[in-house]
Amino acid sequence: MLTGRALWAAASNVTVVTSADAGQSGSLFDDSARSAEQAQAPLAVRMRPRSLSEVVGQGHLTRDGSPLRKLADSNAPMSVLLWGPPGTGKTTLANVVASATRRRFVELSAVSAGVKDVRAAIETARGELGLTGRQTVLFIDEVHRFSKTQQDALLPAVENRWVSFIGATTENPSFSVVGPLLSRSLLLTLRPLGDADILQVIDRALADERGLGGRVRLADGVAAHLVRLSGGDARRALTYLEAAALGLPADGEITVALLERAVDRAMVRYDRAGDQHYDVISAFIKSMRGSDADAALHYLARMIEAGEDPRYIARRLIVHASEDVGMADPTALQTAVAAAQAVEFVGLPEAQLNLAQAVIHIALAPKSNAVAKAILAARADVEQGLAGPVPRHLRDASYPGAARLGHGEGYSYPHDHPAGVVAQQYAPDDVAGRRYYEPTTRGGEARVTERAERIRSILDGNADGTGQPPTAP
Repeated sequence: MLTGRALWAAASNVTVVTSADAGQSGSLFDDSARSAEQAQAPLAVRMRPRSLSEVVGQGHLTRDGSPLRKLADSNAPMSVLLWGPPGTGKTTLANVVASATRRRFVELSAVSAGVKDVRAAIETARGELGLTGRQTVLFIDEVHRFSKTQQDALLPAVENRWVSFIGATTENPSFSVVGPLLSRSLLLTLRPLGDADILQVIDRALADERGLGGRVRLADGVAAHLVRLSGGDARRALTYLEAAALGLPADGEITVALLERAVDRAMVRYDRAGDQHYDVISAFIKSMRGSDADAALHYLARMIEAGEDPRYIARRLIVHASEDVGMADPTALQTAVAAAQAVEFVGLPEAQLNLAQAVIHIALAPKSNAVAKAILAARADVEQGLAGPVPRHLRDASYPGAARLGHGEGYSYPHDHPAGVVAQQYAPDDVAGRRYYEPTTRGGEARVTERAERIRSILDGNADGTGQPPTAP
C-alpha cells in the first residue's frame, strides 16, 4: 500500500528518492524488483556518478575545500544554483549531494510543474522536517523556465530553510532567475566537458557492470566519432553508445558504419586538430569574403556537426567582420559580437541560429579591407622605427612642472572651433602626413571616404580643400 507521501508523488510531476528507496528498511520494492528496474534504465541513468569523486570534468566544484564539497560534507540547509551547458552533470551533482548528506531528494521539472506542485513539495518537506528533523533537497531542473510567480513561490522555503534548494539552468541566472532567489543562493558554474572528459565517460560505460560491462568493444575511430557527435554532452554520448550497442552479441564490435546507422548521423570528415580543421575554416572565411552566404552556411553546418567549439567559430566571425567588412558596414562587427555573447549565454544547439545570422550578415555585407590595411601599414612603420617623440603640444600637461617643459603649449581644443576640427599636427614628425586608412567607396564606407578627406584637408590647414573657411565635416 502506498504511503501518503508516495500517493502525492505519484499524482504530481515529482520524483522522490529517499534512503528507503536506496535500499534501507521500509523500501517499497524488494531487491529483485529494484535490480530489474535499474537494468531497464537508460545507460546514462545507470552510469550516473554515485559520489563526487566519480563526477567527470567539474574538478573545480568537487575538489577538497570547494563550496560543493563543503555542502556535501555538511547537513546544514543550503540553496544552490547550478549553471552550465546541457549534459555537464547538473542533475548528477544534485543527486550526489542529496545522497551524500542522507537528505530526501525531490525533483521537479520546470517544464511540467506548476506553483501547485512547488507548494505541495514544500509542505511535504516541512512535514518531514517537523516530524523527523530530516532535510529535503528540492531540485528544480531548468529553473529558468519558471515564471517570476513560480520562482517567488520558492522564496519562503529558501528563506526559512524548510528545504535545501538546488536549481539547474542552462541560461545565465543573472537574466533568468529573480533577484531575491539569486541573492539567497550560491551560484556554481559548470564547465563544458572536454574531449578527454567525454572519452572517460565512454570508457567507464564500456567497462563498468552498471553499463555495458565489457560486452562490446569499439572499432578504431568510433570513440573519436562519439566525442564529436556528443558536442560536450555526456548524456548524448551515452545515449548514442547505447543505441549502437543495442542487439549486439557478446564481444560484438561497434563500427563507424554501425554507429552512423544507429544514430542516423553521418560521420563528418573533420579533424579538429588537423588538416580538415584548417581547410574547412579557411573555406568558411573565404566564402564569407566572397559574399557566398550559402557556401558559408554549409561550412558552418559542417563545423557544428563535427563538434567544433562554437566559441572558436564566433571568434573568427568577430575577426572577419573587421578584416573584410570593416567600415563598409560597421554593424557587421556588432552582429558578430552579439553572436559570440549568445554562444556564451545560450550555447548549442540554440546558438546555431545566432551564428547563422552573423554568417549571413557578414557574407552579404559590402566588403572593405581598408581597416586591416590601415593597421598593418601603421604597424609596419612602427616596426621600422618610425616612432618619433610625441609632439610637445600633445604631451600631458596635468602634472606640476609640465608647463615649464612646454608640454601642452600651443594645443588647440577642437571644441572651441566651429568645425569641431582644427589644423594642427597630431602624429610624430617621422610619420607626419602618412595616410594609413584609405577608405573605399563600397557600402557605408563611401560616406566615410568623403568625411575623411574633408577632415584631412582641415588638419593640413587647407580649409575644406576649396579655399573656404573650415566647416564641420
